[in-house]
Amino acid sequence: MEEETRQKDAEGEGKDAKSRAEGLGIVVFGAVFVDVKGYPLSQYIPGGKNAGRVIQVHGGVSRNVAEDIANVELRPTFISIVDEGGMGTDVIRKLQRHRVNTDYIRRVEGGLGTWLAVFNNEGDVVASISGRPDLSEISDILKEHGEEIISRADSVVLEIDMDSAILKQIFSLSEKYRKKIYAVVSNMSIAMERRDLLKRTDCIVCNEQEAGLLFSENYEGRSPEELEKELLEKVQLAKIPRMIVTMGERGAVYAEQSGASGRCPSKRVHVIDTTGAGDAFFAGVAIGLTYGKGLCGACEIGSRLAASVICTKENVSPRFLPEELGLPAGLRSS
Repeated sequence: MEEETRQKDAEGEGKDAKSRAEGLGIVVFGAVFVDVKGYPLSQYIPGGKNAGRVIQVHGGVSRNVAEDIANVELRPTFISIVDEGGMGTDVIRKLQRHRVNTDYIRRVEGGLGTWLAVFNNEGDVVASISGRPDLSEISDILKEHGEEIISRADSVVLEIDMDSAILKQIFSLSEKYRKKIYAVVSNMSIAMERRDLLKRTDCIVCNEQEAGLLFSENYEGRSPEELEKELLEKVQLAKIPRMIVTMGERGAVYAEQSGASGRCPSKRVHVIDTTGAGDAFFAGVAIGLTYGKGLCGACEIGSRLAASVICTKENVSPRFLPEELGLPAGLRSS
C-alpha cells in the first residue's frame, strides 16, 4: 500500500514538472490549517454538554481554494508552509494527489494553523477558535523564487489579511509582470488596514458583514437589490476595481468601477455543513475571472462550487470538468 502511494506521488510530481515547464496556473498564497470539527448527535444545546462526532481535516482558506481549483481539473500552484511532522506530510501528499504544484511549500516548526469549530444541527458554526501560523517564511520564498513564480502565473490568489510585508512583495511582482490579483477576506479587521492594497486588487470577495465593516455601514436586513445599489456607490468612491459581496442563501452581489453591477442567486441545496462554501465560491470566481468570464459568469461558477460543498461534510468541492462550468475544454490538463 505504501509503495502504491509513493508511486502515485511520484507520478503526480512528474506531471507537475511538466506543468511547471508550461506555466504555474493560478498561484495561490496563504496558510494551511488543521480543522477540528464537532457535530452533535442529537439536538445541540448551547452552553451544555453535547455528545457528538469529532473529525479532523485539512483546511485553511487558501489551501481549500487551491484544492477547489485543482478539482476543476486545473493545475494551481500553492505557496505556503506546513510543519515538519506527519500532518505536514499528509497535507502535501493530498495536494499532490489532486495535482496541485507543491514545489514552493516550505516545512518549518509550527507551520500549521488550527481551527476548532462546533456546529449546530443546521450545519452552521456556533463557536470557533483559530490559531494562525507564522507565515514569514513565505517572504523568503518570494525573495528566492518570486520572479519565476509570478512571471509564470496565470493569475494570483491571496488572502488580503496576510502580513503586509508579504502582500507588498506579491503586489510589486504582480504589477511588474502584469498579473491579475484576486483577494478574499479571512479577517476584515486586519484587511481594513490594507485599504491601499484594495485599490490595487483586481477583485476582492467578502461577505455582507465584512463589507459592512469595510464601509462602516450596517447591511443587516438589506435586500440584494438594495445592497447592489449601495455597493456600486461604495466601490466607486473607494476606487476599488471590482468587488463581490456574498449574502448566504440570498446569493451574491457585485459591482465595479466602470459602473456595472448585478446579482447572482445561490443554488438551492440541502445544507449539511457550510464550512468551505465561501472558499469554494471564491475559487470559482478566481477561475472564472482568470479564464475569460466577467463578474456575472464568475459568480455563477462560484455559486455552483459553493453549492457542491454545502451539501457534504467536505471542506472542498467534488471533481468537475471545465466544460461543466462553461470554461474552454482546452483548460483541462492531461
